[in-house]
Amino acid sequence: MSDLTRYSPCILCGGRSDYYNSNRKIDYFLCSKCRALFMNPASRLSIDEEKERYLQHNNDVNDPGYQKFVKPVVNHILNSFTKEHKGLDFGCGTGPVISKLLADSGYTTSLYDPFFYPGNSALKDKYDYIICCEVAEHFTNPSAEFALLHSLLNTDGQLICMTELFTDTVDFEKWHYNNDPTHYIFYQKETLAYIQKAVGFESFKTDGRLIVFYK
Repeated sequence: MSDLTRYSPCILCGGRSDYYNSNRKIDYFLCSKCRALFMNPASRLSIDEEKERYLQHNNDVNDPGYQKFVKPVVNHILNSFTKEHKGLDFGCGTGPVISKLLADSGYTTSLYDPFFYPGNSALKDKYDYIICCEVAEHFTNPSAEFALLHSLLNTDGQLICMTELFTDTVDFEKWHYNNDPTHYIFYQKETLAYIQKAVGFESFKTDGRLIVFYK
């Protein structure tokens, strides 16, 4: 590796990020400022390749395993909001299972996905809660994308994310989460704290894979 590829500007905060490790011949960098771990931007898939990858996912909304996987998000919403609150499923993919499960309980959520529900009308409204389930790791411009989500929330709204956090105890070379070529960025708790302050959230909390930012 040349000196030119030993560091890179962070895709989240712009801070200096040093070479961390490689997987599938792809380099990853760790930011010294916000502690984000991210893929070399030059190695990202094309838009068409990325969409094709998403189409390979098994996103059957009636699959019991899929429903169980998203239950932490669903339960949080059912315990925190009423049917009258407005929600957005951001990055819902081909099978918006969370919206389906919420609909079973009488909740209505708008859908947005840049590939599969691309109409921008959903991004012109305001919401009490926004769902971002297994989406944040796909962000290519996370600073702008988290700022957008913050702007779409009403006062006292919540951004409810699900993603697998990176920690110092993770064996990166064996970590299943970096085997998906569309996973461009991984977050640590320090990264979430940076996002909270930089974007303007009042606070955040984590519970395993569940991450909630409060406006």
